[in-house]
Amino acid sequence: MFRIVNESALVGERLTLSAFTQLSGTLGGYPFVKVVVDRETSLIHFMDSRENLFHVKYIAAEILHITPDELERTLDQFNYEVYHRPDRRFCLGILALHGGDRRFFSLETVEADTMTAEMLQYFYTFVREHVDPSLPILLKPANHLQETHVAGIPADELPRVLSHELFSSAPFVPLNPGTTEGRLRVFRTDDEYHAAQRPEWHDIIVMHRVPDDIPRLAGIVNSEHTTPLSHTNVLASGWGIPNAIQVGVLEEVVALDGEWVRYEVDANGTGIVLEPIERPASADAKPSWLATAITLDEPEAESGRILPLAELGWRDHVRYGTKAANLGELCEVAASGSNRWLGFYRIARPPRDNLLSYLARLLDTDEAGIDDAARALFAEHVRVPRGIALPFSLHQRFLQSSPRIQQTIGKLKFALEVDVPQVDAICVELQNLIRATRFPDDLLNLVDEAIIRHLSGVGTFVVRSSSNAEDLAGFSAAGIYESVNHVSDARGIFSSIKEVWASLVSTRSSKLRAQAGISLDDAFMGVVIQEQVRADFGGVLVTTNPMNRNDFRNVYLNVSPKVTDVVEGGDAPLQYLFNTVEGGGRTVSLGAAESDVDDKTKLRLQQLALAGRLLQSHFSPDYRFGQPVDIEWAADAEHFHLLQLRPYA
Repeated sequence: MFRIVNESALVGERLTLSAFTQLSGTLGGYPFVKVVVDRETSLIHFMDSRENLFHVKYIAAEILHITPDELERTLDQFNYEVYHRPDRRFCLGILALHGGDRRFFSLETVEADTMTAEMLQYFYTFVREHVDPSLPILLKPANHLQETHVAGIPADELPRVLSHELFSSAPFVPLNPGTTEGRLRVFRTDDEYHAAQRPEWHDIIVMHRVPDDIPRLAGIVNSEHTTPLSHTNVLASGWGIPNAIQVGVLEEVVALDGEWVRYEVDANGTGIVLEPIERPASADAKPSWLATAITLDEPEAESGRILPLAELGWRDHVRYGTKAANLGELCEVAASGSNRWLGFYRIARPPRDNLLSYLARLLDTDEAGIDDAARALFAEHVRVPRGIALPFSLHQRFLQSSPRIQQTIGKLKFALEVDVPQVDAICVELQNLIRATRFPDDLLNLVDEAIIRHLSGVGTFVVRSSSNAEDLAGFSAAGIYESVNHVSDARGIFSSIKEVWASLVSTRSSKLRAQAGISLDDAFMGVVIQEQVRADFGGVLVTTNPMNRNDFRNVYLNVSPKVTDVVEGGDAPLQYLFNTVEGGGRTVSLGAAESDVDDKTKLRLQQLALAGRLLQSHFSPDYRFGQPVDIEWAADAEHFHLLQLRPYA
């Protein structure tokens, strides 16, 4: 039986390439058509997807003929019927067309779908019979559960492509959508970049992988795959500049090097746009972001004791810096819970009044037991390494102990105010003075006594920066201050403290703060001395989907044998999306790894993702609980150790 219901879908007929083109919308750079298979009537519906109508709304209106109000009243039950019921009537999916050397369709269900192996095979076979046979169709498992099901079916019976295989071969990934105008700068190697004239604020850089030490500029194009959570990409997000991966583009745009262009990254596009333009008049003006005021709370740098992290709270950022204060808050939440951590799940997501029932299912409890179950999650799985925090006042006392340091600080302030070329040389001079100046005995004794009192028995330390001039609205500062790992003795600790203090006046940090309107007089540096945990692996978690900010379900998680590989652009990490509403996850990229982690580790990562979502609520600056957080973590066989937390731009 073949028929067309109306203009909203092609029903019961084979989908030709021509019909696909007429019906398709665009998602993630790929044309797609939504598919509904009605098992009761043995009919297939290819929806007109140009306006991206939800599957359930189409089924309600065109097949079941129920009103929108009735659908809203019964939406949770309706979702169970179409996504989870073992003997469901409807199978729902997306058919996307992939180009390149080998064109093919991928068929994927929604990420929360719990189809069995038999149902996946039925769905694939039914769709295959109703699509133009000139192109292959590959099933794309939508989550780890489906990947497990598919693994038990021979590939010749059920051809498949995994999410990470598509991501690693995707020619275009829009990391930060937007449009700008600027001068294109193309660098084939890191050496070529560092030997060239320093990029200016109106430049758009094209490189295989743009390095972390970039100044503030107009746009970024990576010609190779990179993680969205590298320091470079986090800075680009915070600056609000267009940023994308366009594989192989470097050689294609060499001819435009030095030319003025219009650069566009469209989240639903199929590639970046680079169009030559005349040099705009705005290039001679100051950048608009110079007029954006960066707000700093008034610091307290005259007093403050060395304290264990567990005795700090968020209010202490004015004396110890944001990183130390957030670590103190983490200690408190891990030990005692929070009256804020359910905030994200209390927000209405129409037609639902809240998401608490979803959280209860993820915690394997009822709604009355959510808070206790959340406490148990943290008690069983989450730790914060012990440490101490050195206040701003210790840094100031050290600087004031040296007249030469004071004189050079004065020179740097003047050079930054008038923006002279000598800034670089003065910064280097000042950093070297800080490194070479002897620790005053009274300060040395204070630090030594605090370590003996609070960190005796620790074999290896991390010495971390904790400034007041970072993690601010409009000024992320990700990666611009130093932290030192693998410190094992007193000599190493004191030299590392000075290295952290010196990073406050590096050329890069000084210029970025000056561009943001933050005076050197207002910038202070605290230090965290923390136990370095032994870990099997580590990574970064952000409680959002960086490639789709409207996705409230998923968080993005990177995993690497070394945390620094994730944030410093080394070997590409494994990358995941984990759903913190319905549960489940999917592997986005294997990075440099040869294989995925095992199922037990995936379940542990799901727990980390959920803990991260609860922490997002606790650290939210407002009562919408929507501000994502960026968490660096390390894991051993039993626990996740949270190393630092900051807002994610």
